[in-house]
Amino acid sequence: MVWEVSYICKRTVVSTKAVEPRKYFPLSVLDRHMENNHIKMVYYYQTSGEVELGEVTKKLRETLSEMLTHFPIVTGRLMRNERGHWKIKCNDAGVRVVEAKAKGSVEGWLTNLHREKELQLVHWEDMYHKPYYWSTFYVQLTEFEEGGLAIGLSCVHLLADLTCAALFMKAWAEVSMGNKMVIPPLFHPLPPPRPRNRNPNNQPHMELIHHYKSLIEKPISMNEARYTTISLGFSDSMVQACMSMAQPKGPITPFEVLAALFWVSLSKVKGLKNGLIDMSICLDMRKVLGLDLGFFGNCMVYNKVHVEGNNCKFSQAVSAISNVVAKMDTEGVMDLIEWLENSDVSSPTLMNGHNLVCVSSEGVNPYLDLFQDWFKPIHVSYYMEPVLGEGQVLILPGSPGEGPLSRVAMLTLKEEEAIKLCEDDLLSQFSTTILMKSQ
Repeated sequence: MVWEVSYICKRTVVSTKAVEPRKYFPLSVLDRHMENNHIKMVYYYQTSGEVELGEVTKKLRETLSEMLTHFPIVTGRLMRNERGHWKIKCNDAGVRVVEAKAKGSVEGWLTNLHREKELQLVHWEDMYHKPYYWSTFYVQLTEFEEGGLAIGLSCVHLLADLTCAALFMKAWAEVSMGNKMVIPPLFHPLPPPRPRNRNPNNQPHMELIHHYKSLIEKPISMNEARYTTISLGFSDSMVQACMSMAQPKGPITPFEVLAALFWVSLSKVKGLKNGLIDMSICLDMRKVLGLDLGFFGNCMVYNKVHVEGNNCKFSQAVSAISNVVAKMDTEGVMDLIEWLENSDVSSPTLMNGHNLVCVSSEGVNPYLDLFQDWFKPIHVSYYMEPVLGEGQVLILPGSPGEGPLSRVAMLTLKEEEAIKLCEDDLLSQFSTTILMKSQ
């Protein structure tokens, strides 16, 4: 069967209540550093076969308008302040919504999924020369003619990280169900520098600063390599087996063992017989900084992972990642934020432009986002674009039916490396489920 998506219309959806006039939101230094990136998400839902085509889209459009009342930063537009930094002017400009339909059923669509096909379900437009008229968020609602719906969400990373985007979807689902938002968005600055950081004799934690400084100073090679995305499912038992193989000396997380698994496997795929390729991890620092989960803005921080010597054993890779995660504490992150505020960075870099980047997105569970009792998510995909350099690994929660430790790994790699990775001996031990294959 030939799968097709037909675009019906694009419209603007505004909030049901006007925002406070002359209200602005300044963007933080962590926000500004992600200006060149954007996020894409696709949520797949089963729907009742009795629902008339177009009816679901209409209801979702209405509840989106109601929900946007709580997200004035999303419906506003970008402007520069007197220092040339971005800020949001709240002006009820709204969110662009694309309505579409697809042939077949959502279950049939998912049986033969690949990147190019999936990205038909999420609309995105790059910023043009007049950012004040540019929508920073886009929603695409695609109904399947034989049942099912896909909700595609995209946004500029300048305003939101993966946690924000996922909580945006969660809030929409809760409003659609007539419920109160469990985690309402909070719009406030990052924590201010601590008094001790103003002491001239204080020595800042330099590990994060050195990593960011090296990436800012290193030119990005805009190679013409063809990248593809594959998605692999790990059941609860698979993750437990992976954790047992790591032989940990202390507590470890599913993210740490899966990041190590791909670090070792991809190093072999890339031809390294000794040692490991350069890798960075990306973690949500809300808890570390004492921020509520509803904090709306960028709170993802990157750090380099090191392994001593040329040994690339799996257990050593896990320990190296676990040690770096433990060191990403409040003082280190605050020192990084202060350094970024005081450094003269002319333009933001692409944090995923060099090393292999492994991103944890385990803090939210998209499978809880029910829009109706009969309207349940069956699959979710996340993207952080663009991807350059060695590639990217996103670790997401797995579907509830696979157990509490289940995870999904979405890998965007050079095409030939993605194919080889699926044949890797270490990875094949865990009998992963291929949810999305390279085309």
